[in-house]
Amino acid sequence: MERIVDIATDGRHLSAHRGFLVVSEAREEVGRIPLDDVAAVIIHAHGITWSTSLVVALAERGSVMVLCGANHAPMAVCLPLEGHHGQNARMRAQWEAGKPLAKQLWREIVVAKIRWQAAVLASRGLSTDAFDLLARRVRSGDPDNVEAQVARRYWPLLMGEAFRRDRDAGGANGLLNYGYTVLRSLVARSIVAAGLHPSIGIHHANRGNAFALADDLIEPFRPLVDAMTVLLMARGCTEVTPEAKRAFAGLIALDLASDGGTTTVTVAAGRLAQSLARCFELGNASNLVLPRPPTAIELAGLGALAT
Repeated sequence: MERIVDIATDGRHLSAHRGFLVVSEAREEVGRIPLDDVAAVIIHAHGITWSTSLVVALAERGSVMVLCGANHAPMAVCLPLEGHHGQNARMRAQWEAGKPLAKQLWREIVVAKIRWQAAVLASRGLSTDAFDLLARRVRSGDPDNVEAQVARRYWPLLMGEAFRRDRDAGGANGLLNYGYTVLRSLVARSIVAAGLHPSIGIHHANRGNAFALADDLIEPFRPLVDAMTVLLMARGCTEVTPEAKRAFAGLIALDLASDGGTTTVTVAAGRLAQSLARCFELGNASNLVLPRPPTAIELAGLGALAT
């Protein structure tokens, strides 16, 4: 499986040497990993340095480097400029896509997210009848903001009435931030590999957001992080510990069902990005290949990752 490399110890130096990502401290090597195995490098610690040759080597392989703030949320991401042989044509189609297509695509993504949220709640024995009803009410572009209506029901059921989603808070929110960072880097890489530009979103359009499209496509996958966070909290893990990081990094290899048989989250993200590129080229939202909601058995696999 491709790996998420997390650098959480201060004072480390990262470099590339003979096909390996090498981690050093005080000029002494402390670890190495084949560059071809790296999906993303996530940097949390302070005083970290790296060589230009490493950044270039990662870019050549389509891998990303993510720089995080104190709240474990991504502050900057380094992505390759070239990702696909048809990049120019696909980016042009992406840029010229009309609002009706963007609204249809966003509807499909919101419906998928709601169904994933319902699957997570159902795996915990909770009723999801209201979620099924709300999913059917989502219209093109979600003008009624059904996504927010679902969120107001979802978080209290999953995390308890006292929980409030706050990107700047610690505890469960810090765990969520870190998990979303892992999946955001995976989705961003898939977007570039599909020849699309991550800053041209279909719904998220904040002028300061260089990864608007990644924030669009991550939505169906977010409930995986939510479910993992609940498991970790239940086991007494309330901060972003090394064990928690390993658990979230393992999500990219979690098995999911698809039309072509069992696949992984990594492959599902790649298929989603590739299918979105085809939607832009053909002007048809029906080509979007969204991941199926996980079954209770598939979600049970999170328990092994959380140990």
